[in-house]
Amino acid sequence: MRWFLAFAFVAGSLLQASSALSQEAVEAWVENPGLIFEGSDVEPDSLIWRARPLVVFADSPFDPQFRTQMEYIAERMEVLVERDVIVITDTDRETPSQWREDLRPRGFMLVVLDKDGRVILRKPAPWHMREISRSIDKSTIRQQELEEAR
Repeated sequence: MRWFLAFAFVAGSLLQASSALSQEAVEAWVENPGLIFEGSDVEPDSLIWRARPLVVFADSPFDPQFRTQMEYIAERMEVLVERDVIVITDTDRETPSQWREDLRPRGFMLVVLDKDGRVILRKPAPWHMREISRSIDKSTIRQQELEEAR
């Protein structure tokens, strides 16, 4: 029984630390929406109804497709900021983040989720921001945002 209580305490402490780190990352994104985060720093649930995660997976940060996608993002970050997109990278398959466990990428993969957590786009190759923004703009939630803005 003692080991169970000790385990529960440690697990609870880790969850609180993870949640606090995730909350700090979300607050940093609110302050500066052009920041790019590691998958281990942001929990998916902390973004529901707050942001659209764009998650870029690769098995290594040196993957040519990963580098190309990050260049596309850097060139047009304002397009993402305008659409409440938070950019998250995960290039460590040895230490799986919640993103990697939920979305199960194989090698390079680009995933865009809507604010409700639903997958809008899943691609096995880099995409230009023009195509990504069009996919986001077609979503029901984005259409509602645009309608409300008018």
